[in-house]
Amino acid sequence: MPKGKKKSAKPELDTTISSLGEAKEKHPLGYCRFIDDSARATIQMTDQEVAGLADDETVTMDFELAGPREPIYFKPSKVKCAIVTCGGLCPGINDVIRSIVLEAHHSYDVAAVFGIRFGLQGFIPSYGHDVMELDPATVSGIHQFGGTVLGSSRGPQSAEDIVDALERMNISQLFVIGGDGTMKAAQAIQDEVEKRGLTIAVIGIPKTIDNDINFITRSFGFDTAVEQATEAIRCAHNEAEGAVNGIGMVKLMGRHSGFIAAQSVLALKEVNFVLVPEYPFELEGKRGFLPALYDRLNKRGHAVIVVAEGSGQHLCPHSGEKDASGNVRLGDICSVLRSSIDDYLKQRKTRYTLKFIDPSYIIRSVPANSNDRVYCGFLGQSAVHAAMAGRTGMVVGKIQDRYVHLPFHLVTSKRKQLNIRSDYWRAVIESTGQKHIGPDPAACPVD
Repeated sequence: MPKGKKKSAKPELDTTISSLGEAKEKHPLGYCRFIDDSARATIQMTDQEVAGLADDETVTMDFELAGPREPIYFKPSKVKCAIVTCGGLCPGINDVIRSIVLEAHHSYDVAAVFGIRFGLQGFIPSYGHDVMELDPATVSGIHQFGGTVLGSSRGPQSAEDIVDALERMNISQLFVIGGDGTMKAAQAIQDEVEKRGLTIAVIGIPKTIDNDINFITRSFGFDTAVEQATEAIRCAHNEAEGAVNGIGMVKLMGRHSGFIAAQSVLALKEVNFVLVPEYPFELEGKRGFLPALYDRLNKRGHAVIVVAEGSGQHLCPHSGEKDASGNVRLGDICSVLRSSIDDYLKQRKTRYTLKFIDPSYIIRSVPANSNDRVYCGFLGQSAVHAAMAGRTGMVVGKIQDRYVHLPFHLVTSKRKQLNIRSDYWRAVIESTGQKHIGPDPAACPVD
């Protein structure tokens, strides 16, 4: 297919949003600018948003616009909402919680909003987690702190048990904040709700610090993560410059996708090597990492290496164990690199100093920056508007510059990854100067 040629949407790219029924209630915000149900955002999608598209392929899709509707489906005074946060921490979770609570109370005057403690476990009585009532007073200052005021957990729970809990609590709207696995769980909850014929809106707010949610241009918290990561890289660079043959190594998040590492490299331009899961490399050989590092030290006397946690897994020993979310535990690529660097340089009688920095949990736990706070505010408001309009089985997200509704199956179909044949990755390689390690992108097969 010629580069840039549009391709029509495939059946699996269906953007239809489910509805609980006909909306008949008057919206309480009479002065508001309402979005017509037929309003769509026509967006040309590329490999930067859609996993599985080749670098010469685009697809044009129509998405339902996010925003308040008139009329609405639920009678606000009868509505009880529940919010649950799942998976790893990410900057901005508290901002999303706060935005949902403030919108639900101030714009719709709902009956109650409940926070489910410690992820999906909070729905299961045997865990003994209390429900937390949320109102504007209780969430007034939570955006000043990182983490989640509700707590979180990993691991699957029975959709049947969760829906039992929703029925017991008389919940009308469930807001689920989490990543790929959590959105799959939300889909299972939605399926069980539909199976029972219940009128419960299930709305997802996609959360992943790795920015690997399919179709979402940028996930909330990513901007903050890059900002914090660049500070760690700056420290590594200072350490490297302060020693003879100094090496600064920074480990960043990125289990399957290297977006944080790549964006941080572009932001600071002090990095000489960036290793990401999408970019296979070998330690030795003509295009090996170790010879390139040795050459860099001989020429400049220092080097900075940024390593995404999921890179180089073919070089790591694996136990085969899985974490609570069912993911195979990653091998420790940084230990492999440090040991290999030590052996390689000692064999060549080269003295060096290596400083290793792992800021991952610090980055995950900080409060959101201003850009992410604005983004989180829009996501929370859009989620409430969608639920009140009777939308269900969907997530709210920002694609390019538009806030839209997406069905669960789109965001969970595949995991978004860097395209190492793209202009973006070319800019990363140019920034680092590491063009002589790893595969030649021009020789890599197109998906």
